Order: sequence, then C-alpha cells, then structure tokens
Amino acid sequence: MKKLTSFPKTPTGINGLDEITQGGFPKGRPVLVCGSAGCGKTLMAAQFLVKGITEYDEPGVFMSFEETAADLSQNVASLGFDLEKLKKENKLRVDFVRIERSEIEETGEYDLEGLFIRLNHAIDSIGAKRVVLDTIESIFSGIDNLAMVRSEIRRLFGWLKEKGVTAVITGERGESTLTRQGLEEYVSDCVILLDFRVIDQIATRRLRIVKYRGSTHGTNEYPFLIDEEGISVIPITSLQLDYKSPTEFISTGLPALDNLFSGKGIYRGGSTLITGTAGTAKTIIASYFAKGSCARKEKTLYFSFEESPEQLVRNMESIGIDLRPLIKSKLLHIHASRPSLQGLEMHLLVMNKLLAEIKPKTVIVDPISSLVTIGNAFEVRAMLVRLMDTLKMREINSTFTSLTHNGDSQFTDATVDAVSSLADTWIRLTNDQKQGTRDRKLYIVKSRGMGHANSEQNFNITTRGIEFSEGN
Repeated sequence: MKKLTSFPKTPTGINGLDEITQGGFPKGRPVLVCGSAGCGKTLMAAQFLVKGITEYDEPGVFMSFEETAADLSQNVASLGFDLEKLKKENKLRVDFVRIERSEIEETGEYDLEGLFIRLNHAIDSIGAKRVVLDTIESIFSGIDNLAMVRSEIRRLFGWLKEKGVTAVITGERGESTLTRQGLEEYVSDCVILLDFRVIDQIATRRLRIVKYRGSTHGTNEYPFLIDEEGISVIPITSLQLDYKSPTEFISTGLPALDNLFSGKGIYRGGSTLITGTAGTAKTIIASYFAKGSCARKEKTLYFSFEESPEQLVRNMESIGIDLRPLIKSKLLHIHASRPSLQGLEMHLLVMNKLLAEIKPKTVIVDPISSLVTIGNAFEVRAMLVRLMDTLKMREINSTFTSLTHNGDSQFTDATVDAVSSLADTWIRLTNDQKQGTRDRKLYIVKSRGMGHANSEQNFNITTRGIEFSEGN
C-alpha cells in the first residue's frame, strides 16, 4: 500500500481545537478566523500566539490595526496572558498600526509595501514562527477600488506563505459572505467561522471549520467556552463503541443495595439511572453512590441542578450521611448551577472541563430531567449520549437521576427515554400511599451482565439512612 505523507501542522494550544483539526493549523500557511463582533476572534488569535510561545517555544508577532499594545495587554491579562513579560523575554512583538482613511485620501496612494517592511522586521527581529493580523478590514479601510483590494489581499497572503510563518488573520463577517470582501476565504488555506448566537434567551458560542486544504477535519458545529483560562472547544462528535468493559465490582455505598446485585455491587465504569417521582429518595441514593466512591479514596464529581452544595449537605446530614468531611478532603466536588444558566452544549463543555481538571472516578448528575427546560427531548438525548460515551471512554462510574411523573408516563418521560436504553443499570423508585402511610419501593428494571433481584424491595428513610425491610 502507498504510504501517506503526514501534513505538517502547527498546534494551536487551544483545548479541543487541535483534535478537531487533527493536529492544528496548517504550518507555514495563512488561517482566516472570521465572525461577527464579540464572537472571540481576537482572543483566539492571542491564545494561539501566547500558547505557541509558552508551550511550543515558537516566538510570535501580533500586529493590531484596532487596539493599541497597552489595550491588548490589559484585555488579555484577565485570562492569565502576560504579554508584557513575553515582550521582555524577546519572544513576542506587539505592533499597533494606525490607519486613518483621511490621511490616505490626502496622499491618494495606498499599498502594502510599508506593512510588509514593518512586519518583516518584527518577524526577523525575534525569529517569529507565528503571526497574527487583527483585523484585515482595517488594512483596506482606505481603499474604494475593489480590484485593488483583492489584488493586495492576494499579495498579502502570498507574502505570508513565502515568509513561512503560520499566520492567523481575523476578519469581520460580511452580509452574504464569510468576510466583508468575500475573497479572504478563498485565498486562505484554512477558514474558521466563529458564531455567537442567542436562542430562547440562552447565549451559545459555536465554531465551524469551513475549509481546510490538504487535511481532513471535523465538519460539525462545535460549541466553545470563553472563561478565565481562555477558549476551550469540546469536539462533540459520535464516539466509537470501542471502550473497555471492566469486570471489577464496586460498592454502591449502600451494602443492602449491593446485595441486590448478586451481593457484589455494580461494575466499575458502568452507568446507573435512578428514576422516580418527587420524594422517592433519588438524591439520597445518589449520595450513597458518592459516599461509596469516596470511601474507596476515589474523587467524585457531583453535578447538582436543583440544590446548592450547602442545602445538599444539610439534607443528607438529617439522614446520617455526612458529606462535609468528603468535601473538606477534596474527594467530593459539588458543582451546582441552574440549567437555565446556559445551553445544553455549554453545560456539556463545563462538564468536560471539570472532568479534565478534577479527574474523578465517579460522576453524578442530579437530576437530568431538569435539562428539558433548556432543550427538547432530541437535544437532551444527544447531549446525554455524548456525556455517557465520554464517561465510558474514561472508565468513570456514572449515576444519573431523573424525575418522572405519576402513572405509566414514567416509561415515556423524555429524559428516561434518552438514557434508559444506554444505562447499564436502571433503578426505579416508587412512593405509594398504603393505609395512610408511605410505601417506598425499589425495583431494579435492568442490570446488564449480572444477576439482580427481580422483585420490588421495600425500604424506609430513617435518621440512620435508608433501611430495607426484612423479608423482602
């Protein structure tokens, strides 16, 4: 078979983007990053430059036509990017080029020779490997002759290629084209489109690779997050069903519940769905799962969509489950937020980010039914499938709770439909009235690959926790 030659690429240093581009930007070629105002173009360009210096020892030049060097340094300082330090180390050049249309009109002449000389000096002075031009519209703001604009754009991109630098050029989106001139996307070897949209009052940032010459790449839209650490992109694609299936058993944290699974507990790296109506003890059992994980000295990440950490701790203390020492020891991390805070994909981004930071062995999401308030059944299912696949790939134990309704509708609930077929274990809880008292029951609907109790199990909630009735 013919051996394929690997396409030379420059790592971007942006979380997730290198995976989508299968290695980074094309080395020694121009890359166009375009989008509307406020979508993150300048930030992405700055992060590409800073990460190149700090992580790959590739000096860079940032030529700005809109922000002064002082303003740029101040704007990115909140993300931990110290441009002044990099400039003192002679690894970064920041050059602000002021272009005034009135001055161009007075002289009557305009070309890029002065820009080439200035840029060439900056590159050679530090041996730059990366270059950023922000933004390209400002360069041609003084030219009305469209033919001249296009000629100069071609000349600029050609000059950057000859110079052998990996250049990121930002551009404002046009009305019917990716950029205002409509030519930059054709002469660029790689084009990335950033979008900032608001749907149902929820803002989401998305990224799409419009084209990438000479390389395969992800073609979907990918949500990205801007936080105190810069830009993070999570490649939301269908994962292959090739993850491992551990045979080790782990405790649920509740010995009586372990006994219902052949007396051994559940498989490590498996997923468990706990469903029931309000007040059936879903959160309590989920807390047992967290307690059991921490007892094994394994980090646990608890996503709470309805209760604050303090409220969750207080409520569990009333039944004898003390979560405070687990939090203090940093074995248990509780991340609480309202679903309406952001869109589904942004929640997924945050989850993936925390997975990378904390590296938990157990993840609990309580409850997934809250997600239907920010997405339809199809969107919720897609988000949860991606999350469950990610957890399985990392062999992380996962527990999901979901609120269902009275009657048979519990089997047609949107979130239950979304994950019931994917979960390895499904525990259903009921809370009926019998002779004026509550009749709590637990039923294991399924548990893949192991024997389990086939009958309903009666239990009570006491100050000592959950206790199963004798004679079950």
